Amino acid sequence: MQRRVFMKSGALALVTIGLNPSFLRRSVYGAGVTSAPRGKTLVVLFQRGAADALNVVVPFAEPFYYQARPNIAVPPPRAGAANCAIDLDGSFGLHPSLAPLHDLYTRGLLAPIHAVGSPSSTRSHFDAQDYMETATPDVKGTTTGWLNRYLATAGTCEACAAGPASPFRAVAMTPQTPRALDGPSPTVAMDSIDAFTLRAAGGNAERLEALYRTGSADLVHASGAEMFDAMKMLRAANPQQYAPANGAAYPASPFGQKLRQVAQLIKARVGLEVAFADVGGWDTHVNQGGATGQLAQRLGDFAQGIAALVQDLGDRMADVVILTMSEFGRTVRQNGNGGTDHGHATTMFVAGGTVKGHRVYGRWPGLAPEQLYEGRDLALTTDFRAVFAEVASRQLGATRLDEVFPGYGSRPAEWLGVL
Repeated sequence: MQRRVFMKSGALALVTIGLNPSFLRRSVYGAGVTSAPRGKTLVVLFQRGAADALNVVVPFAEPFYYQARPNIAVPPPRAGAANCAIDLDGSFGLHPSLAPLHDLYTRGLLAPIHAVGSPSSTRSHFDAQDYMETATPDVKGTTTGWLNRYLATAGTCEACAAGPASPFRAVAMTPQTPRALDGPSPTVAMDSIDAFTLRAAGGNAERLEALYRTGSADLVHASGAEMFDAMKMLRAANPQQYAPANGAAYPASPFGQKLRQVAQLIKARVGLEVAFADVGGWDTHVNQGGATGQLAQRLGDFAQGIAALVQDLGDRMADVVILTMSEFGRTVRQNGNGGTDHGHATTMFVAGGTVKGHRVYGRWPGLAPEQLYEGRDLALTTDFRAVFAEVASRQLGATRLDEVFPGYGSRPAEWLGVL
């Protein structure tokens, strides 16, 4: 395509998605195609569909677990036996498909958190995901995501020092901007490094349209040129030529390839501070399986992808924290279809070089009938915002937590000390 045709088509595309050209002038022109200094990065992974916490981190010392799940429970650890829980601390074990994460646990790089989640009682996927991504449980009117509020309150990123923030400060490996990154701070959403879209919330198509009406064509053309530079900057991390380091082997799945490209962006030093990726398929109402089956396959892909990312980054993991989440857990009892239904508390993982791993975090509430939430679910003992706030503060250096987590704020006494 000729450059002038690209500019014309690009301007029309910007009108369509409501991109703010002032963002392009400010951040892309300032960043150019240079590398940013090495800084801290948070990788957020959302398991959409409500992952079954009890088969992810198995409470094998809990007799009620096996009573409630006669067909789908994961067997307790047995020396030399396959398809059993992998012992962590004598009470909890990883699902056998999560074996790639066990090495991270023994090295102190992985911290599972149990009985964590949202205080909201909703069992709606849509509402629960929205509450978690906005970090405002039961408040439907929140217009911004917690990660975008962090970006807005933190100003320029640590990796960008005193200069303009990189246009790739926050990247979602998703077709559209996730709710967690919704807000006024510019973010990037892309399916792949080869084909990406810059998005800025706020519906600024009118501003760009006004530039045409007032004859400010040079400004529009400059924005198009800067976007072209941004594309050049990003594509310096060529996915066709990228070779993972340290023998890392990513799964060929879409999730595995998303994490592979996150590693590329971190290594390319484009100023990446927040990366986001999600993976579906966790809504296991039917034929969930136990040590093998549907959930086991999903967990295998999940664990292989995370383990490959850690191995690929090597010593760069000293600056990286990986945070996993799901909107809620599942019922303690299996249902009549060999699956589980929408529950309450769930589990999270935190991984990274600064993680105080090699232990399972969270207060265990028990699974006796009288200990269950509403008589059916794992009870909540840790608000997910306590984990988010600790990670935002200790990994990213966030200080204005009252603005990042409205209605919750900074409550260090509730933090688990994972970092």
